[in-house]
Amino acid sequence: MIAGPCVIESGEILEQIAQELKPLASNPKFDFYFKASFDKANRTSLESYRGPGLQKGLQMLGDIKNKFGYKLLTDIHESVQAGPVAEVVDVLQIPAFLCRQTDLIIAAAQTKRIINIKKGQFMHPKDMQYSALKALNTRAKNKHETPTYEACLEHGIYLCERGASFGYGNLVVDMRSMVIMRTFAPVIFDVTHSVQMPGGAGGKSAGDSSFVPYLAKAGAVVGVDGFFMETHIDPQNALSDGPNMILTAHLLDLASDLLALQECNQSLNHQKDKHATQH
Repeated sequence: MIAGPCVIESGEILEQIAQELKPLASNPKFDFYFKASFDKANRTSLESYRGPGLQKGLQMLGDIKNKFGYKLLTDIHESVQAGPVAEVVDVLQIPAFLCRQTDLIIAAAQTKRIINIKKGQFMHPKDMQYSALKALNTRAKNKHETPTYEACLEHGIYLCERGASFGYGNLVVDMRSMVIMRTFAPVIFDVTHSVQMPGGAGGKSAGDSSFVPYLAKAGAVVGVDGFFMETHIDPQNALSDGPNMILTAHLLDLASDLLALQECNQSLNHQKDKHATQH
């Protein structure tokens, strides 16, 4: 479970959200990562808030790690950021718009951190194998012609579904995408960005977070390796992606539902395996 605010707004707000997420982080059934961006370099408008920047942002993220003991995820936008960011966080995220940027992926793969590559809204899920392969063949001693789930998992390379463009200013989630990508890499489902409406609020993105629980539960039934959820104590007044984020208290309830669905899936698969063995 990867959870946290879209962007670092202030040390106080960052710490409040981290505090609210403690029940989730302490749940042994989740491998928890706290996320926040130090720079939203792809905002629609030049006037939109971007974040505190690299140096101050990493210091603030480091403070969260020291105080709460959380593992951290943040995104990078330039190759030169990979090294210094990897000194602080545990997961380097490649933004969806940059999922084909070879130098950026290679720079991330040259660190020892887990990599989470978001699928571009414009990408066929099958073609994400080439992004995964760039990272895999940078890390693996033996070169691969195609990536495999097992090899990517071993080398800490994940792909992330976050919706596909559906005309202008709208995204949809094709659940087949996660099934396809899981044939060659572990998959994280970014639910909150999947309800985004790009550019839908006049110079900034809109969205509808009321659909987050439905998409998340559908993803749990389809089968994914993890969830990415942006959350905030006051989404309506958040400085970035507020319409997509869910209240932290609501996330805690949703997480319980996702675990229940996962356990149901595991039970069904066990029954199928048992039936197949008997016959």
